[in-house]
Amino acid sequence: MMKTFRIMLKNEMKLSLRDMNMVIFAICIPLVVLMILGVIYGNKPAFPDAEYTFLEQSFGALTTIAICAGGVMGLPLVVSDYRSRKILKRFKVTPVSPAVILAVQVVIYMIYSVASLILLYIVSALFFGFRMGGSIFAFLGGYLLVMLSIFSIGMMVGGIAPNSQTASVIASLLYFPMLIFSGATLPYEVMPGALQKIADILPLTQGIKLLKATSLGLPIESTFVPMIVMVVLAVICIGVSLCFFKWE
Repeated sequence: MMKTFRIMLKNEMKLSLRDMNMVIFAICIPLVVLMILGVIYGNKPAFPDAEYTFLEQSFGALTTIAICAGGVMGLPLVVSDYRSRKILKRFKVTPVSPAVILAVQVVIYMIYSVASLILLYIVSALFFGFRMGGSIFAFLGGYLLVMLSIFSIGMMVGGIAPNSQTASVIASLLYFPMLIFSGATLPYEVMPGALQKIADILPLTQGIKLLKATSLGLPIESTFVPMIVMVVLAVICIGVSLCFFKWE
């Protein structure tokens, strides 16, 4: 099983790198947004009398751009495209299980997300003086939980969408609202109150709240609701994706 997994991972990673879409959306775009925010706001306080800067407040949100791109757009589109091209049908007559197919894609987009996180941290620390206010271990734990939860959405969409066109529509309806209104690009704090209430419905909003709290060292009580949302969402979506996976 592990040998099959490694072979599939190697081949799928090569195909993904040739495509370059994830390099642009998961690596380049978060870095560009970071540079823009860093140049505009620099080390300015997030708000009057704040103990942390605007960039420190925004770091956790920026790290989710790659997660959202890979988990909500990349993952479901690849799996559904393989279904449309009958590639999954060929896998059906082999010992390869749906769990292995989905796991390979998840690992690929995890690699993109982690690479983006490392690059964002290095650039923000070297050029804008960013420092993690909270525990790095708490942040990484929250990051992995958010990644698992958001990726589970992609696993579910990719696992049950009948074709790539349907998956593309569903992924777009999920991706763009979360990217724009969850706080990943437009800061949640500057949104009007009514828009914040709408944004709170989006799963990524809760994930960003968790990462902000852990990166800034805010009280642990503020992470309870986001953590519960992330765990419940992951369990439901992973269960649905495995139980209702469509080969063709």
